Amino acid sequence: MDRRTLSLIAAILGSSLAFLDAFIVQIALPTMSRKLHFGLVGEQWVMLSYSLALVALYLIAGAVGDRFGRRPVFLGAVAAFAAASAIGGFATNVEVLVVARTLQGIAAAFVSTNSLALIRVLYKEQAGTAIGTWTAATSAALMVGPSLGGLLVQLWSWRLIFFINLPLSIVAVLCILAGAREDETPGARRTFDLIGAALGASSFLLLTLGLTRVQKHSFAGEWWLFVLAVIAFAGFVVRELRTEDPLLPLGLFRERVFAAANLETFLIYGALQSAGFYMALYLQSEAIGLSPVVASFFFIPTSIVLTLLSRRVGRFADEHGAWLPLTVGPVLLAGGYLLFATVTSPDDVWLRGVPGVALFSAGLVLIVAPITATALSAAPERYAGIASGVNTTLSRLGGLVSIALVGLVIAAVAGQDVHVFEKEGQSKQEATSSQHGFEAGMAFAAGLALAGGAVAAVGIPRRAKLAAEA
Repeated sequence: MDRRTLSLIAAILGSSLAFLDAFIVQIALPTMSRKLHFGLVGEQWVMLSYSLALVALYLIAGAVGDRFGRRPVFLGAVAAFAAASAIGGFATNVEVLVVARTLQGIAAAFVSTNSLALIRVLYKEQAGTAIGTWTAATSAALMVGPSLGGLLVQLWSWRLIFFINLPLSIVAVLCILAGAREDETPGARRTFDLIGAALGASSFLLLTLGLTRVQKHSFAGEWWLFVLAVIAFAGFVVRELRTEDPLLPLGLFRERVFAAANLETFLIYGALQSAGFYMALYLQSEAIGLSPVVASFFFIPTSIVLTLLSRRVGRFADEHGAWLPLTVGPVLLAGGYLLFATVTSPDDVWLRGVPGVALFSAGLVLIVAPITATALSAAPERYAGIASGVNTTLSRLGGLVSIALVGLVIAAVAGQDVHVFEKEGQSKQEATSSQHGFEAGMAFAAGLALAGGAVAAVGIPRRAKLAAEA
């Protein structure tokens, strides 16, 4: 096994830990709240603390990796994630648990961003193939992980969902130590813009908190968070334009491919996360009536397709360019959502819902590896970390923004007084209104996907060389 492969295995393990922890903790949350005697507010902060730390620090994590080396930063972040997991496993109250989750989120931001940046730097022109492998492996982990977490909680203890991270982290550390090293960049800059980092983190933190809270509360009560986010972001942009050594070189966005790939990322992940969120709720509503277990199994084929085909699609993008998959994929994605929108009864789930899932799964596998590889490779190699941070941040924010927007669309069409997607107790009229709201929401998500495809059609060259000059 060559040293690059060992580094790729480390990147996969580290990223899988970071991704899985959000899902597994959600499964274990009812048990944790019962054992440690905390309520709904505590449950919300156990989940929210992790997400807030992630989104706030993606950009900073990438910049730190660029300046001080992606390999050592990744190594330190995996070790920090393991330490935070141990704290969570030994937690005796909700306060310690929230601290542990915050520390996990901080470490996960550095792990996720620098794992992708390291792949980009080590694999260069083969980044699409390598990221396809990374996508396939992390998809398999996401398919198996939540079920494994559920078994650990049910058969043994919720604490094991934290302690199981320790041996996996050790394997990741050993692989990265034995793996390939980055080429040293002559004249690499070592200064770090602390003011820009603070402004950037604050803007993303406030925006994420606002978008999360507006899903449960009215916009009228949370508007001040968005105002503060805009002010902080404006300060961040001004700072980056004026400082000699910016955290985020805004000139990167003048690069056509970089700007197009990241805008498509925002739109596609907005479509993906909003549609997935409301599809899961709709399948369990009174109109359809699937159990939570059956509803979760419904999307396993998507993970299987990603696991089996992502590497091949990534290799295609390396050899032939990303234009074709990034323009065709969104069309298939939108078609799958529109077909799924026609599901109005339990029988329709199998007649139209399953073909809809197959269609958007085909679209998704065409998009995920090429769009990530294109966004990272469009930036010079010395900015691999910041490119990864930008792309990961936009994928997260796209989902948060679109979930809020699609929720507004659904509420507007269904009627503000209708409790959409209720599991029981809805009148026939309310159920019909909910269905109309769902149709409108899925149409909105399809529109986001098509907009992403249009961006690729115009902004991605038909035969682009993925790797930018260093």
